[in-house]
Amino acid sequence: MTDHALQLKSIQYRQKLLRYITEAGAGHTGGSLSCVDILNVLYNRIMNVSPDNFDQPDRDRYIQSKGHSVEALYVVLADQGFYPEAELETLCRYQSPFVGHPTRKVPGIEMNTGALGHGLPICVGLALAAKLDGARHRIFTLLGDGELAEGSNWEAAMSAAHYELDNLTAILDHNTLQITGHTHDVCSNEPVDEKFASFGWYVVSVDGHDLAALTEVLSAKPAAGKPTMVIANTVKGRGVSFMENVVSWHHGVPSPEQYEIAQAELTQAESTLLGQLN
Repeated sequence: MTDHALQLKSIQYRQKLLRYITEAGAGHTGGSLSCVDILNVLYNRIMNVSPDNFDQPDRDRYIQSKGHSVEALYVVLADQGFYPEAELETLCRYQSPFVGHPTRKVPGIEMNTGALGHGLPICVGLALAAKLDGARHRIFTLLGDGELAEGSNWEAAMSAAHYELDNLTAILDHNTLQITGHTHDVCSNEPVDEKFASFGWYVVSVDGHDLAALTEVLSAKPAAGKPTMVIANTVKGRGVSFMENVVSWHHGVPSPEQYEIAQAELTQAESTLLGQLN
């Protein structure tokens, strides 16, 4: 898939997740918009996982530790064919499996998440088990930067380095905002790169909206004997001008008027991109 085709998918994913959040009247809009490019690259270029091999032990594993941004994951999994996209019209409705955090009732979801600080420890266990089995598949997880205030992440980081889990890649959605404000004001985790490096991780930073750069970093051969931390520098609310870097969109839901403006901006971005292809 070309870079342009992947860029077009990102725009379409944003259009869809905004639609389903608005129709449901609930969702984590800002974080879903900031991480969707990462998921796009993982599922369309990097990971060996699909509806056809999801029951096979050699598939790659993805755990969304920042589970509240599940709307981005839902639209990507639908696009991958794990379920008909029309099922997302039930988001947050009575008896729907498509709730506000990942659950294994949804095809393609490896683990229930949402209680912050759980994803990385789970992935350490999965990666360690793979090592003991002599398996070659990879383990990926997506963390939120506000989530790093949970101490369980640092226990897991220490363990991952100790056991030399070079089959584990953690990606930090580094948009620097959390529910109550900027991470540096609420509970600073900076310098986050130096902290993970001091724990024995291989650390690389990347523009989290540059699909080619994400592809290069995530497809690179892991550093021998070290887990990888990819610090993806992102913008909360990416793609919608009035949502970008605004803390209230952590779990804000667009009004009908805001929804129309947001979709108009994304449609314009889509038209511009299609014009570049012609």
